[in-house]
Amino acid sequence: MSFTSALVLYAVTWFIVLLMLLPIGVRSQEEAGDVAPGTPAGAPETPMIGRKMLWATGVAAVVWAVVYCVIVFGVITREDIRGFAPFD
Repeated sequence: MSFTSALVLYAVTWFIVLLMLLPIGVRSQEEAGDVAPGTPAGAPETPMIGRKMLWATGVAAVVWAVVYCVIVFGVITREDIRGFAPFD
């Protein structure tokens, strides 16, 4: 796997993990009882984006390392996938 491929794999993994972490622990302004004028009641009170980005970086690094090892060391190959017929 080239450096560019590894970098793209990490970026995609990071964004997927970030999108999975964004809704965790979010409290809406309506739940907090303090809706700012001009904002929807469902808007987050404190989204904690920076903390979630740090968590996403750590989790994505672990997930990326596992996926990288599976790809590079051939833990799972095309022959292992049942029903996969490569083009001849």
